[in-house]
Amino acid sequence: MLHVLYLVHDLSDPATARRVAMLQAGGADVVPAGFRRSREPVAEVGGGRPIDLGMTHDGRFAQRLAAIARANLALGTKFKHTRKPDVIVARNLEMLVLARRLCAQFGGDIPIVYECLDIHRLLLRQDAAGRAMRMAERRLGRAAALLITSSPAFLREYFGPYGQVDAPVLLLENKVLELSDARLSSVSNAPPGKPWKIGWFGALRCRRSLELLSAFTRCMQGRFEVVLRGRPAYSEFDDFEATVAAEPYLRFEGPYRNPDDLAAIYGAVHFAWAIDFFEDGLNSKWLLPNRLYEGCRHGAVPIAIEGTETGRFLKRHGVGLLLSEPSADALAALLGSMDATSFAEHCARVTAKPSETWVCGLEDCRALVARLEGLKRAGAADALLEAAA
Repeated sequence: MLHVLYLVHDLSDPATARRVAMLQAGGADVVPAGFRRSREPVAEVGGGRPIDLGMTHDGRFAQRLAAIARANLALGTKFKHTRKPDVIVARNLEMLVLARRLCAQFGGDIPIVYECLDIHRLLLRQDAAGRAMRMAERRLGRAAALLITSSPAFLREYFGPYGQVDAPVLLLENKVLELSDARLSSVSNAPPGKPWKIGWFGALRCRRSLELLSAFTRCMQGRFEVVLRGRPAYSEFDDFEATVAAEPYLRFEGPYRNPDDLAAIYGAVHFAWAIDFFEDGLNSKWLLPNRLYEGCRHGAVPIAIEGTETGRFLKRHGVGLLLSEPSADALAALLGSMDATSFAEHCARVTAKPSETWVCGLEDCRALVARLEGLKRAGAADALLEAAA
């Protein structure tokens, strides 16, 4: 059995549990370790207690650097009873720092995988700070035996042009993980017609989306409503709850369990908001978000912006609605004439796609673990060659 040490920046993120489940389903034994954004320690990930390195805060980069420095000094104690892994997977740049230190602590012959699913805005700055960050990533990336990323645009727009990581690449999209043979219905349960409901679910961090949807729903005077669910990034809003409460056609219904609640929350809306201006023109333009796959898997018609990677994805698959420009007027022009017939046509195009377009299954999990096992074998072969030299 392959033994994987999985280092993450947020143990409380549902994406962490999803990746651990994927590795376990593929046949690996996984030890999750890392920081958390929750106030309380995370009791369980993947059936076991993770190794907690402390709390960090979203948007506070200096605090995160200090937390990494403290964790670096405590690795000997924190991992004293941890079995030597066959592979270390480091999610995000900050965890790559710790992965290299742990690799040396365990003997220096462990393949490291760099999992990068977002390009932080600091890495894209053209000033001294940005250049220093990219230089650090290049240096740390030399240790990577594999780069995992979730969108081809990250390779095309960042890793390729900047020459950051010289390692083989595995493209692993943010698909919905489904390990059961049972196939759920992918048709929306929301009755078509007024009010049409747009679901904005997941990481709620985009002030511009909130402003646009507020202006649009007011303009539509009740024909459209927006349901928000998930974890707001409070650092990005002046007062998230008060702002939403003041809008007559917006509702924040709190967090949800992923994947348990996905069918219910997407089944209660007609459209999925797959737009993010958080890092406009950069990471937000390049990513393929979880909500794209989640919404389509459960029959919600996605809305994206033309010219983004999400927009190109939808155009390539012939599904969804593409907004020409980020304005309430453009959104009104796109959705204003929606009726039951046109909605049914959009829905049918989404649900006609093969499930593997949106879903990651057991065979995908096995393929991922097999790829990691290949790194282990290659590392062992290199060690034998060095010993014989």
